[in-house]
Amino acid sequence: MAVATRTDVAVEHLSVSAYTVPTDQPESDGTLAWDSTTIVVVEVQAGGATGLGYTYGPTAIAALIDAELGPIVHGSSAVAPAFTQAQMCSHLRNAGHPGIAMAAVSAVDIALWDLKARLLDVPLADLLPRAHQCVPVYGSGGFTSYTLDRLREQLGGWVAEGIPRVKMKLGGEPARDPERLDAVREGIGDEPELYVDANGAFAPKRAVGWARRYAREWGVSWFEEPVSSGDLDGLRFVREHAPLDVAAGEYAYVAADFRNLLGRVDCLQADVTRCGGVTGLLHVAGFAATHALPLSGHCAPAASVHPLCAVPTLRHHESFHDHVRIERMFFDGFLEPVHGELQPDESRPGLGLELKRADVRRYAVA
Repeated sequence: MAVATRTDVAVEHLSVSAYTVPTDQPESDGTLAWDSTTIVVVEVQAGGATGLGYTYGPTAIAALIDAELGPIVHGSSAVAPAFTQAQMCSHLRNAGHPGIAMAAVSAVDIALWDLKARLLDVPLADLLPRAHQCVPVYGSGGFTSYTLDRLREQLGGWVAEGIPRVKMKLGGEPARDPERLDAVREGIGDEPELYVDANGAFAPKRAVGWARRYAREWGVSWFEEPVSSGDLDGLRFVREHAPLDVAAGEYAYVAADFRNLLGRVDCLQADVTRCGGVTGLLHVAGFAATHALPLSGHCAPAASVHPLCAVPTLRHHESFHDHVRIERMFFDGFLEPVHGELQPDESRPGLGLELKRADVRRYAVA
């Protein structure tokens, strides 16, 4: 019998570790370049079960979890993650919630939800108010550092695998983007949806000019962060004048961040590893549903699929190259898309993940 029937199970232990994984080649977008990615992994134990959560960011997140959140989680109820999440947020008030503090809370919250589902011996998606059986995805990569051949190969490869929508980065050197867009269209064909992400590279009027050209010449239907996500007036201006969908939200950490995007985006984005974990994503889902606003999940696919099944206005999820590569290496149970969709594994409890300790040890940094 699963220990699920118990309601008095307390968290016995929390551990946190960080790993830095080099990219498979140098990468850049419209405003940033990088050559590695750090993942922070949290494990919580109770009743003979271990819950797993994670986030992406600097190793300082691991230090914050260990010093500030570990004492709160230890001894807390293993079946009341939302209550513990509120306690963590309250404790970090003076640390400031946006940024690494909410990333830390998110990783722990995901682990606590995974633990609860494992104690109940059910997939996490079935523990939540499930609205969908699967999650549509779009392939995401197309970095500005890529050669034209690599652009064709990567985005065309996703389409060949059955993913009908793909996204590329642009805006770093706008003069180069037309030939890059030509290469991508050549690689994917005319039918698949093409998305672009400027990562805040443009000023509002310039973004509108490019948006009109993207739509007219390359059939682009999604323009992500045409301006900085902090430029709320700029986002509204682009949305009001651009002939395609404007999206933002990956840097939204707290409720006010999402409220600020209302009326400024056509599709809201949310990252479960930044917005407060599963608990936070459920709040965002309710907000999006109240305002009939489509919601798209941002990155971290292994942590996102189950909670996104509980989003009533779900549009899709971003299958980001870096995170797919890392999570495929790190987690047994990592899901691969079938016909452009991810479906939770009903045979595994919780998120269905197990850390491949022996395989990832060489990347450990904390």
